[in-house]
Amino acid sequence: MDGLMVRMMNKKQMKMCMFVVVMVGLLKVAAADTYTVGGDMGWTNPLFGEAAYSAWAKSNRFDVGDVIVFKWRGSNHNVAEVSKADYDSCNIRNPINGTIYKTSPVNIPLTSNNTTRYFISTIADDCTNFGQKVTISMDNQWLDDDHHNSAPSFPLNNIFLTPFFAFFLNLLLFFSP
Repeated sequence: MDGLMVRMMNKKQMKMCMFVVVMVGLLKVAAADTYTVGGDMGWTNPLFGEAAYSAWAKSNRFDVGDVIVFKWRGSNHNVAEVSKADYDSCNIRNPINGTIYKTSPVNIPLTSNNTTRYFISTIADDCTNFGQKVTISMDNQWLDDDHHNSAPSFPLNNIFLTPFFAFFLNLLLFFSP
């Protein structure tokens, strides 16, 4: 009888340990990240024009709940969210919701998945001549144009520690003999 009790305790302890590991993993999945647009460069007239912000955006993976932060020094910059057509043409007259953010920092929460958002500076020629514009894409970023012919690499926490996976793992743990 004692041997059976020890084996049962070990199974219970193992199940509890697995439950804790899965829950800790879920905390990482649920945690939102904050990204400063342009990284250390911030929101400014980039040295390499639009390519600087494009490279920065492609080097990050944005998810629902994340926040992008536009930071600049002084009063010589601003930011507005615009449509794709206005982004492409640097049209500064039609910001989404009529909002031009003029005071740094500006925190923009990313609230929906599978979307692309467009931001430009509306000051003088910042967008047209200096490339002060950025595209924030949240739709299947691992399938961007540079990687169509190669197999995507997935971070383990994006697949194995999703809430869906965790739910079924816990069902298996608690209802297994």
